[in-house]
Amino acid sequence: MNAFRHIGIWQTAFLGDAVLTLPLIQAVKARFPEAEVHLFVRAGVEGLFCSQRELSSVRPFAKRGAQKGPLAAVGLGRELAREGFDLWISPHTSLRSALVAKSVGARVRIGYSRPWWNHLAYTHLVDRRFDELHEIERLMQLTLPLGIDPVAPKPRLDLPPEAVSRAAEIFSSLPTGLASSLKLGPSAGPILGIHPGSTWPTKCWPEDSFAEVARWALSAGAVVLLFAGPGEEALAARIARSVGDNTGRLVDLGGQLDIPALAAALGRVDACLTNDSGPMHLAWVQDTPLVALFGPTTRQLGFFPRGENSRVLEQSFDCRPCGLHGHKACPLKHHSCMRDITPDRVWDVLKGMLGVA
Repeated sequence: MNAFRHIGIWQTAFLGDAVLTLPLIQAVKARFPEAEVHLFVRAGVEGLFCSQRELSSVRPFAKRGAQKGPLAAVGLGRELAREGFDLWISPHTSLRSALVAKSVGARVRIGYSRPWWNHLAYTHLVDRRFDELHEIERLMQLTLPLGIDPVAPKPRLDLPPEAVSRAAEIFSSLPTGLASSLKLGPSAGPILGIHPGSTWPTKCWPEDSFAEVARWALSAGAVVLLFAGPGEEALAARIARSVGDNTGRLVDLGGQLDIPALAAALGRVDACLTNDSGPMHLAWVQDTPLVALFGPTTRQLGFFPRGENSRVLEQSFDCRPCGLHGHKACPLKHHSCMRDITPDRVWDVLKGMLGVA
């Protein structure tokens, strides 16, 4: 276990899952500092990690596109085998991921002991201990065959310079003196970032509730930045219209930032409000004060935002969690897990983070 030179880490799940893999990446590189470490991620996410100092490359996998299907997985694995990977680590549990790992042919391949097909694909298996550990600690179990201490290092996200520059451009274009956390001049108030979207509709807090919090923030003298990714622009626009701002301190950035620039912007705000989503992970990993709203999912599933600056707000219902990711619609048709989180409860936490009355 001392001579690895070419290491592959396969994490093609969602954006948040990739962020949660950072401690694993950091620990592996610290154990094998002379090795090249290559990260494989879901296509569209690769730009976020292109400046991560532990990585020699970040490669996209088009799991919903041209590389969809088992034959493509085997073909990719055989192609990668020519690169001479000698260590392969995969937190992903799909059959497709197992086919890639088997086809890569690295002399050491580490995966979870379930599902059953992993026994055919990996040379070393570890228990995921899903009901005992949180996700970062589950991921760190994959380092046990390497003799690495499974205590996770504090995650660090290295953003590409162009993303940092893009965020700086956005902040510098705000009305004079609004970028309080950047100390660019006399502050007109702290900055609240709101990202109201999610891949899963049932993870989304009601639009009117986001609008109410935004109105209170504006009334307290804060600046409100609305963030939205591809396909979420209309959502941000509806919230902006509902707020009815006439101060010029509500800025709709929907569709204007790619993932790295979004991360850079979330790292600069004074506080952030999100659903359980990828942007939530982009905020907490940078120690941005954060309020995260959990409905169909729960903190106990282990994918929550970490750190002293993060707060998870949720309501207790016997039907929670209703799934690992949520659903397109509430299975019981009431969606009370999100509707019953009131705006005033959220604002009570956020105003302390923003330092306003």
